[in-house]
Amino acid sequence: MSANVDLNNRPDYDRVLQDIADYVLTYTITSPEALNTARNCLMDTLGCGLLALRFPECTKHLGPIVEGTLVPFGARVPGTSLRLDPVKAAWDIGCIVRWLDYNDTWLAAEWGHPSDNLGGILAVADHLSQKRVANGEAPLTVRAVLEAMIMAHEIQGVIALENSFNRVGLDHVLLVKVASTAVCAKLMGADREQLLSALSHAFVDGQALRTYRHAPNAGSRKSWAAGDASSRGVRLADIAMRGEMGVPGVLTAPQWGFYDVLFSHTNKDLALKPEGQRQFSLSQPYGTYVMENVLFKISFPAEFHAQTACEAAVTLHPQVRDRLHEIEKIVITTHESAIRIISKQGKLANAADRDHCIQYMTAVPLAFGNLVAEQYEDDFHAAHPIIDELREKMVIVEDPRFTREYLEADKRSIANAIQVFFTDGSSTGQVVVEYPIGHRRRRAEGIPLLEDKFKANLATRFVGQRCKQIFALCKDQAALEATPVHAFVDLLVI
Repeated sequence: MSANVDLNNRPDYDRVLQDIADYVLTYTITSPEALNTARNCLMDTLGCGLLALRFPECTKHLGPIVEGTLVPFGARVPGTSLRLDPVKAAWDIGCIVRWLDYNDTWLAAEWGHPSDNLGGILAVADHLSQKRVANGEAPLTVRAVLEAMIMAHEIQGVIALENSFNRVGLDHVLLVKVASTAVCAKLMGADREQLLSALSHAFVDGQALRTYRHAPNAGSRKSWAAGDASSRGVRLADIAMRGEMGVPGVLTAPQWGFYDVLFSHTNKDLALKPEGQRQFSLSQPYGTYVMENVLFKISFPAEFHAQTACEAAVTLHPQVRDRLHEIEKIVITTHESAIRIISKQGKLANAADRDHCIQYMTAVPLAFGNLVAEQYEDDFHAAHPIIDELREKMVIVEDPRFTREYLEADKRSIANAIQVFFTDGSSTGQVVVEYPIGHRRRRAEGIPLLEDKFKANLATRFVGQRCKQIFALCKDQAALEATPVHAFVDLLVI
């Protein structure tokens, strides 16, 4: 045989893909803690989406591609009257739940927001439930939605434990696409081959670059990236369900596979990583770990690495509010990933730039005692020059312990500390907040606040009676799990 031809032996599917498929198809969820946390996550996620509908920059994206499109058994977008095909509905739901940078968070080598997967899950489940009833079959229940959320959280989060995508220049919404593909394919009734095919295409498909989250290009794409990724998961699942073949060696193929193309080089100098780091490292099997340990973004619509800094700033506000012009220096002590991701100097170009700037997110609550989404907007920023004056006085310091405990499995802290120094030589004490209020270690403190936030967000779209009806159902684990998905979504549309 000639020496210049390729040996064409088609491989079996990569083990990583097989493990995901087998988890989705065979694992039985029994953890009461995971199911209860998923219920709270559902409330929080939907509430964040409803709140985002106040912002025209968000709502401009919503609705059918072709105006007037009618979709039988179309999936609905909560807080609206839209009825769309499941792919576009997934895009719209993902867009609204991510827009304000609220939501649950997972912190590991790669961070992310696992509830971003709700766009695909809810769109597919709503459509299928309606279609089943129309065919005289039993509807899907919200229990199926909660189970899909748990599995999507787990896939996204376990892959993130030891694998950093931002360090190779990729954005973490890749994990949303992969997880949404897996659970949406399952909801659609995929067998193992179909599920493997869909997952393989999720990796072949091209991945989002990290550029849009970082200075000097930070912008609002980060607010719809989740919708884009989750909807792509729905589309790929649908393609596979139509019988499309997969790409079995998508990760491991020499030269052409994901590992060699996108995971083998550092993003600074394109140097090759050590060989053992050129493929995924998976430290534990899939179960319910991620949902049980997820962090809720309860308090502030802020990039998560700044959550505890915001809380510390709110605590300091009474001590500094009448002395803002006497401040000489503000020292923010933080962790490595916060410095790498959200520490910025200079002009901030837009709201998305501001909600990814630890200095801005600290300055606002120091000056005003709180941080809400409207305070990122151009008009607010322009009207309050004190924000930039405070930013210019900030010094960022890394605490190695904060950096270390961010990644320790029994802690997963997200620590920040703030101390303010005045021109007369006096200073405040250093306020240290190591765990945000949405952390598992502060779960008992956080859930009542999550519920209050959900009720307030419901009230931005629905009359009081409907708000009470939705909240009462969401509070009742058994009743919610037994509710048909389409009946649940009926309560959430205008």
